[in-house]
Amino acid sequence: MIGFEYYNPARIVFGEDSEKQLKTLLKQNNVSSLLLVYSGDFIKTLGIYQVIKEAVDELGITFSENGNVVPNPTIELARELVAQGKEKQVDFVLAVGGGSSIDTAKAVALGIPYDGDVWDFFEKGVSPKEVLPVGVIATTASSGSETSNAAILSSGEWKLGFEDDCIIPKFAIMNPKYTAGLPAYQTFVGIADVLSHLLERYFSDEKYSDTTDYLIEGAIRALFVNTERLLRNPQDINARGEIQWLASVAHNNFLDAGRRADWGSHRIEHELSAQYNITHGEGMAIVTLAWIKYMAKKKPWRPALLATRVFGADAFNYTEEERAYLLAEELTGFFKKAGVKTTLSELDIDEKDFETMAKRATRNGSVGHYEPLDATAIYKILELAL
Repeated sequence: MIGFEYYNPARIVFGEDSEKQLKTLLKQNNVSSLLLVYSGDFIKTLGIYQVIKEAVDELGITFSENGNVVPNPTIELARELVAQGKEKQVDFVLAVGGGSSIDTAKAVALGIPYDGDVWDFFEKGVSPKEVLPVGVIATTASSGSETSNAAILSSGEWKLGFEDDCIIPKFAIMNPKYTAGLPAYQTFVGIADVLSHLLERYFSDEKYSDTTDYLIEGAIRALFVNTERLLRNPQDINARGEIQWLASVAHNNFLDAGRRADWGSHRIEHELSAQYNITHGEGMAIVTLAWIKYMAKKKPWRPALLATRVFGADAFNYTEEERAYLLAEELTGFFKKAGVKTTLSELDIDEKDFETMAKRATRNGSVGHYEPLDATAIYKILELAL
């Protein structure tokens, strides 16, 4: 078990009517000029917009908004919002939605106090000297960005991340009822995203981190149980609540304790979604399965351990390699039952861009910590994903 430091100051307000705490939270953060970042008119249909407007009006907060966020959010919109925020002297950014809106809000919070281009944080790794506070009203259960220290944005063919504790939101309001109206596809690719965050943390080469191992295994079991409940009844609000909480647990860095997570699969998927604009959760399902198959021959011990502990694969009857393949089979069945694609060919993606993506992913060296992947290894994993 390796040493670690854990820090996450996000205040979580979870459950029915949690949005009613917004006014109090804005007052606690001394907000005077608020920029609302969201995607489309759904927040008005859900009644969230009215809650926000009432809160800012009662507190006398200057209000501005932008509802143009799209999946796989772009730096272009962030730049536009940074300019808008500077003009309005914004001192707080509120995101409503899922990872795309939240990550855009985090970028804007970085960019408003900064004299340069906000892309510098993502491309050049500039350390922020100042950042505006961010708040979140979460309406999906997927990215976990509502309590994470990370943001991911795209600029053309580049999809890059920025990580710093200063962009952890000040608060996250999580009312599971807001996820109940999501289309089935969005619900289940979100679940695939949650699972990917749990698996990236589980696939660590650290052999002595039992507490975190068992926490992740328990979280995966809980995710499977509640996914089954949603498949039977999409309006099961308790299942939706469990999954929304799991989304945060999976990505608030608590499950990094005592180990070094992998993240190789995420780097590969970022190339796919930058190249083809595919849905991140579905892309993660596809890449993770291919990664497990690759590791079955290369370094199977971690996937084999998960196969035994979660799916009951007997270590006396199966080799580590065989158990790793069994894990891939079990996860494939899980994704297919949820309607999530499991191969690139189902998305009409072939091998023509594999070399380009593999080289782009490794421009700064190998990726992944469980077993570092060079461009050749990434190409092989992409082939296994076809």
